[in-house]
This record gives sequence, C-alpha cells and structure tokens, in this order.
Amino acid sequence: MKKYLYEMHLHTRETSNCAEVPAEIAVEEYIKAGYDGIVVTDHLSPSTYMKYGRELLPWHKKVDFFLRGYRKMKNAAAGRINILLGMELRFRHSEGDNDYLVYGITKEFLLSHPELLSLNIRQFYKLAQENGLIVFQAHPFRVGMKVTNPNYLDGVEIFNGNPRHNSSNDIAEAWAKKYDLLVTSGSDYHEIDDLGSGGIWFNKEIKDNNILIEELLKRDYELKRTE
Repeated sequence: MKKYLYEMHLHTRETSNCAEVPAEIAVEEYIKAGYDGIVVTDHLSPSTYMKYGRELLPWHKKVDFFLRGYRKMKNAAAGRINILLGMELRFRHSEGDNDYLVYGITKEFLLSHPELLSLNIRQFYKLAQENGLIVFQAHPFRVGMKVTNPNYLDGVEIFNGNPRHNSSNDIAEAWAKKYDLLVTSGSDYHEIDDLGSGGIWFNKEIKDNNILIEELLKRDYELKRTE
C-alpha cells in the first residue's frame, strides 16, 4: 500500500525571521525529495513582528504577514504537492521559550482571536479543543524549554531534525509514552540542509486540515527519523 510522506515542521523566510529559504525554493526541494505534502508551521510569536518593526500593526495585518510564507508556498506548489497551514506558537508571557506546533488552523481562526499571543497554554488548549485543533509541544526537552502539563497537550514532537540544536529526542519519546500522547516528527526546516530529516508517512493522501486531524487522531502512521 502506498504511503504518503508529509513534512510536519517547516519555516519560510517570508514569515519566520530565523528561516533562510524562500517558499518557492523549499517547495521545489521537497518535491525533488519525494514528499507528498508540507504543513507550513511558521512562527507566530511576538518576535515574528518585532524584528520587522511590525509589532504595532493591527491584528488583521499581522495575520496577513504571518500567512505570507504559506501563501507563497501554496502558489508555488501549483497543485504538485499538498500545502497545509499550521503554526509554531509562542506566547508572550509565562511560557519561557516553549513552542507549540498547532495543526488544523485557518485564516478565519487567526482573525477571530487577536488575543492569541497573550494567552497561556492552559487557556489556548481550551480554545484549541473548542475549534477542533491539535496541539503538540515542539522539541519539549531542548535547552530553554519547560515541561508542559500533559493535560494541556494532545502530543509532543518526539523527533526534531534541526542539526543546530540538541532536542533530546529520546527523552521526548519516553515522555510521550509515559503519558500516552500523540507523537510527531519534523525536520524543523530553516536552512536548505535541513531538508527531509523528519516527517510522517500517512496511509492516505492528506489534502486538507480536516483529514490531517482525523489521521493524527487515528495514530495510524509512521514517523520518518533521520539522525
């Protein structure tokens, strides 16, 4: 049976100030690498706007800025590879350097919640449940992270392929097993050499976020992990 390979953690230069690769180039590289889809998880955090002097923009313009990388990637893909919208969320206060991969978001959800960055994980998880989203803690045991109460998570990223950080993936995997959390794997793509170290093989093609959520909740998938 055919498996469908999806990148679950990718940043574009257009939105994430730590990323180096333009969306159009990333699309071509992932197509060459044999991926069937990409979930674009650009950073949504206070620093997303501060670096570019956009912290005083009204919320709807901040949302438009956040969507730049996703939109360029989807346009560049032109139907050759599935492009889905996600985010890597960091709150303004109380969470230290914690990052959360959120799957299932839409532009409408973002526009409806200008308070997002001012929440904490407990408040956001309630909102996520109300809107059918899934929340994973990204690289939860990387230096600078704080362990999150598993009651406020659906899962954790147990493989993060970023070569410039030690994400202690083995500890993350043990933590997920202890609390029976969903698991994911991602390349944490920022630079061209990050291509394809992580991802998920699904048993069906994921064409939209509704299908993505369904398949993640089934736990019927395999992780790609390239050390």
